[in-house]
Amino acid sequence: MRVPLSWLREYVDLPATETGRDVQAKLISAGLEVETVEHLGADLKGPLVVGQVLTIEELEGFKKPIRFCTVDVGQANGTGEPQEIVCGARNFAVGDKVVVVLPGATLPGGFSISARKTYGKTSHGMICSGDELGMGDDGTHGIIVLPPETEVGKDAIELLELVDEVLDIAVTANRGDCLSIRGVARETAIAYGLPLRDPALLDVPGPNAYGYPVKIADPTGCDRFTARTVTGLSPEARSPIWLQRRLQKVGMRPISLAVDVTNYVMMELGQPLHAYDRSLVQGTIGVRRAEEGEKIVTLDGVERTLHAEDLVITDDRGPIGLAGVMGGANTEIADHGAAGNGGAGTSDVVIEAAHFNQVAIARTARRHKLSSEASRRFERGVDPQAAAAAAQRTVDLLVLLAGGTAEAGVTEISAPSAPRTIAMPADHPDKVAGVTYGRETVVRRLQEVGCDVYGQDELIVTAPSWRPDLTDPNDLAEEVIRLEGYENLPSTLPRPPAGRGLTARQRLHRRVGRALAGAGYVEAPNYPFVSERVFDQLGLDADDPARRVVKLVNPLSDEEPALRTSLLPGLLGALRRNDGRGSHDLALFETGLVFHPRDEQRVAVNLPVDRRPGEEDLAALDAALPDQPRHVAAVLAGAREQAGWWGGGRPADWADAIEAARLVARAAGAELILRKGQYGPWHPGRCAELIVTVDGAERVVGHAGELHPRVVKALGLPARTCAMELDLDAVARAGNDTPQAPGISTFPVATQDVALVVDAFVPASEVEAALREGAGELLESIRLFDVYDNAEQLGEGRKSLAYALRFRAGDRTLTVDEASAARDAAVALAGERVGAVLRS
Repeated sequence: MRVPLSWLREYVDLPATETGRDVQAKLISAGLEVETVEHLGADLKGPLVVGQVLTIEELEGFKKPIRFCTVDVGQANGTGEPQEIVCGARNFAVGDKVVVVLPGATLPGGFSISARKTYGKTSHGMICSGDELGMGDDGTHGIIVLPPETEVGKDAIELLELVDEVLDIAVTANRGDCLSIRGVARETAIAYGLPLRDPALLDVPGPNAYGYPVKIADPTGCDRFTARTVTGLSPEARSPIWLQRRLQKVGMRPISLAVDVTNYVMMELGQPLHAYDRSLVQGTIGVRRAEEGEKIVTLDGVERTLHAEDLVITDDRGPIGLAGVMGGANTEIADHGAAGNGGAGTSDVVIEAAHFNQVAIARTARRHKLSSEASRRFERGVDPQAAAAAAQRTVDLLVLLAGGTAEAGVTEISAPSAPRTIAMPADHPDKVAGVTYGRETVVRRLQEVGCDVYGQDELIVTAPSWRPDLTDPNDLAEEVIRLEGYENLPSTLPRPPAGRGLTARQRLHRRVGRALAGAGYVEAPNYPFVSERVFDQLGLDADDPARRVVKLVNPLSDEEPALRTSLLPGLLGALRRNDGRGSHDLALFETGLVFHPRDEQRVAVNLPVDRRPGEEDLAALDAALPDQPRHVAAVLAGAREQAGWWGGGRPADWADAIEAARLVARAAGAELILRKGQYGPWHPGRCAELIVTVDGAERVVGHAGELHPRVVKALGLPARTCAMELDLDAVARAGNDTPQAPGISTFPVATQDVALVVDAFVPASEVEAALREGAGELLESIRLFDVYDNAEQLGEGRKSLAYALRFRAGDRTLTVDEASAARDAAVALAGERVGAVLRS
């Protein structure tokens, strides 16, 4: 909402020294969001005067029409002689009054005016358009032509109100009253402690039987409708300069007198109005719901197909307007000389001032993608009591400015309604704010807002009609607090009970993030929404549980209506985008929730609002929600180690994905078991199944390895992309949250290397498990350091696995015999379990 300071001063006697910045600070303190203060005409410097065109000479021989004019500017040029000016515009004639800027002046944008020779003539100044003066569009896109009665030589800066300050206020959805000068003036008056001259306090005649006939078929959609008629309007009457300028300052374009007046009153009082050409309205004006498929051509020239929930204004022919949104073209006010009205302008009008249902107007505006100044106000709440005053204000201005006559008939239809009363303890604002305001302050602030307040300890508050957002005690408390100043509230930090901090799940989440970040991975959080098509791209089986998804009723995008069951789609999409933008060496990770529907579908319970939900309430709510385990995933592509003077580097491969899973397991204090696996998006020969032991039973908690080439192609990923995903909650259940300090021995280590030959299909993890168990308690660590397969030396289908075994005792130095005996025991068990033999 744009609010000119000059207009605001009409209703509040602000001190003359107060600037727009001062008012901005006051309103922000009162809770309004004043985004900017625009200084109109800040760089404008005169002389800028009214002139009258005396002669016009058409200059020939140029690519565009050029005119050499003489203009009477009175004594403004110091000589009284006509001013010679070259001008290319053609929307003015001899005798017209225009705005002339003389040499020595500066126009908005720092454009200095001086006498200069152009088109073979010397131009002493310039005849101005609205755009050149920073006034905005007046609909003509040409020279400003002033009314004939304007005095020659008059200061045009003052005449056109070119110097002003305009406050731009971001009005929140609950403060529809501030989408008007009246509403902002009320807030300003309260902020300064000054009286308000309410422009809605008018003498309004009561309804009678002579008004224009109106029938309301849907009182729920329209609970108030006022109709007034003005006849005998002069078709030649134009909006005065002051009215046009105020509309331009608030961001509206002047159109014609009748339309300008309704727009002016809407901006002044906040009540949208509509003017119908009475000669084009046939029969009774009605308000009803549209019939499905009905059509209407709105004022923007678009034919719209109506929905059965749309609220429409009708006459005997059918719809003539979308209620509260936009009027219809078949009753449009015609300006003088308009071709569509027989060459004559509108002389008789019917004024509509109605109050419509907020939700109905909001839905219609969104359904037809047609947001208007009227719909913006109805959506946020319009004062229903202002309709009659707005209609009277419109009638008064039309009579004053267009010489019309207000007919005696007044139509006013209203549905019975009771004022909103709210019971509130007098100390309720004190409890909410933690500040002792006292009853007198509470009552005074509520009365300033417009409430009627009765009672002592228990206050009975009647909310004003222009504040539909005041519905409960907390709303009233907020009014008191904001007017007393949010800056005056004490800053008190909450005191958590001793001994509480992060949960075990939160601590694990942080440890995992730090471990992966320390290993060179970059966190890349993604939206939890997916398309079901991605499961085909990942190569999941038709009966895979991951295909069972939770679908959203109102998704952000129809292309992604489901909640994810895996973190990989989002991470792989992030990897693809980054690779496409030139970052080819990538290592990304994410921790987040995935969603699995429960076998039994339940409806969520409505939690109580008058008390804290109990354990049973929360359990019932949880039972209706999908399972939401926390997963961790990582993806890699490109180089894992960069090439340089130190060496040739190394590309990322399946082993890096497995190592990322091991990092996560170590952070959770869990032991990860690896076996050869085959699942969905992973390459069947380069996929590890990740297993933990929970309560004595093994459980598969994820997979890691290189992605299948078909998946890489389907998703547009770099070649040899690798990935891992783990159920972090399951890993946590298998782990130990207590950090385990490693034991440090003072005795030396004994190292023994063994090379075992096994069948090629035997997993290295099974060989390692047998060696570890056979070596016994003296084994400190085991590491696979070489894999060798040579059919000539080892035989067809055989491979060699070389391990480094480290033995140490905590109480003595091991002898060679002890270390060798432990090694031999390990080899023997490996031979028994997997058929391993020592390589000769």
